Amino acid sequence: MNAFTELTGIEHPIVQGPFGGGLSTVELLATVSEGGGLGSYGAHILDGQGIIELVAACRARTRAPFNINLWVPQPGEPTTLSAADKNRLRPFYTELGTEPPHDIAAPDYAEQLAAVLEAAPAVASFVMGIPDTDFLASARERGIVTVGTATTVDEAVAVEAAGMDAVVASGSDAGGHRGAFLRPVRESLVGTFSLIPQVAQAISIPVVAAGGIADGRGIAAAMLLGADAVQIGTGFLATEQSGASAVHRATLRSPAARTTVLTRLFSGRTARGIVNRFTREMAEFEADVPAYPAQNALMTPIRATAAQRGDAELLNLWSGQSAALAGSTDAGEYLTELTAGFPHDRESAQNPTRFAQ
Repeated sequence: MNAFTELTGIEHPIVQGPFGGGLSTVELLATVSEGGGLGSYGAHILDGQGIIELVAACRARTRAPFNINLWVPQPGEPTTLSAADKNRLRPFYTELGTEPPHDIAAPDYAEQLAAVLEAAPAVASFVMGIPDTDFLASARERGIVTVGTATTVDEAVAVEAAGMDAVVASGSDAGGHRGAFLRPVRESLVGTFSLIPQVAQAISIPVVAAGGIADGRGIAAAMLLGADAVQIGTGFLATEQSGASAVHRATLRSPAARTTVLTRLFSGRTARGIVNRFTREMAEFEADVPAYPAQNALMTPIRATAAQRGDAELLNLWSGQSAALAGSTDAGEYLTELTAGFPHDRESAQNPTRFAQ
């Protein structure tokens, strides 16, 4: 055992990355948790009742610990959709035979927090900020382990100072949305293996390394640099149990995944995904699209229709920078590959050449 496995009650120091926007599934969460890791579910699009029902569904599938993840709202997020922003995307609506939404459907954050406290999953994690002190105190009373996300050393220090139990140190290699909250994303792009030793040196709570880790070599390297556990997103996203579309999963395992880009175009928040026609044709509007949740709402019908049609060129293909290193397409088999002989603590990671596969 190490500090993180003891804290969370799991066997292996491996966290399945929590995917938002419908990419998480109860099946994937349960597969990872039953295998001794920490299965996760990105619940930021669910309302309070949805979170309560989700946790119940997860408990029906596994008695092992699991993690529910939320996004912390950002100040000044838009609440309406403008005609100009709709018109910018009009050619894509027309091409796909769909229409823009009339309004923004965003769940209430306070309601989400209350639901997490009521449902009481073993672990609650957060990105893009730190939940308020009242929530953290109530979570502690209910035995909920709280995990923050940091993209810089300063953010990791802030997570510890707030009283959270552990921190995910998310390097710029990671796929999906960036979690920066103290400085702009462009000032918070630290590579995973530069970030991990600095965070481990600066704080005393357990550190979970995330970003560009997809096999035993990455796990060993992260442990050697001071991590207590690793969080693997893209590797699990590429498995059959994830909620990613078939074309998304196939693209993750193709040469196209070698080229990724940070973009605001799909949601209004910066995220790393595979370059495609949409990111190229709309690149000039990176600074113009509205913030989340407005751009996310505008893109929802485009993303959904593209996924249904299997059109990778108009889809948000979230991916980290090590997609090519992902293993089995079955999540259970992949977890077994990851845990076969890998180090469970920093001390046993001193010989990383043992973990070549």
